[in-house]
Amino acid sequence: MPACVNLMPRPIFRLALMLAAALAGLAAAPARAWEPVEKVVPYAVSGTSGAALYASIGENGPVIGGDRRTIAHTTFKLTWTRDYQKRGKACVLASAVPKLTITYTLPRAGKLPPTVKARWDAFVEGIAAHERVHGAHIIEMVREIEAVSQGLSVAVDPKCEQVRVVLQAHLKRLSDRQRQRGRDFDRIEMGGGGNIQQLILELISGQ
Repeated sequence: MPACVNLMPRPIFRLALMLAAALAGLAAAPARAWEPVEKVVPYAVSGTSGAALYASIGENGPVIGGDRRTIAHTTFKLTWTRDYQKRGKACVLASAVPKLTITYTLPRAGKLPPTVKARWDAFVEGIAAHERVHGAHIIEMVREIEAVSQGLSVAVDPKCEQVRVVLQAHLKRLSDRQRQRGRDFDRIEMGGGGNIQQLILELISGQ
């Protein structure tokens, strides 16, 4: 029985094999998961003592709730790319890809005396850690929305209207849960003897 004859020159044949292997690997690789974008927006405070810096926070901190200033703030912008598909009489949310940007607003001071700087750095680090917990809650919410969105369907929904209603109910539930988690966390952290109170006391001590 005659052997198979390779009509392709060896270098080109090897290149073709490498290219085929690379394409096969690319096809087999899972789609890269989305990642949140996190950024810090500083606001300026002034003073050369802990008490003066804290007073400046009260004058320059981000405003929440219309007229109340706070030490720091976490906000986010979330958009989705969704693919609704009609399948017979049904409608299926085939994919939902989020784009999430989380912004942390934190205080920033100028040059400080060494002893004050040490306390200030510890204060800002603690406040940033607090805000990152809020950021983690937001990321968890978005991943939960993603999980409940993928494959969501309504059996009789030829115009893909009812599936959106069902999705909105899930979005409200998960959004309300994230807000409540934030409120509960702040209540503990900012309450008497809580972490935020301790950070403030350590900042303003030793003038």
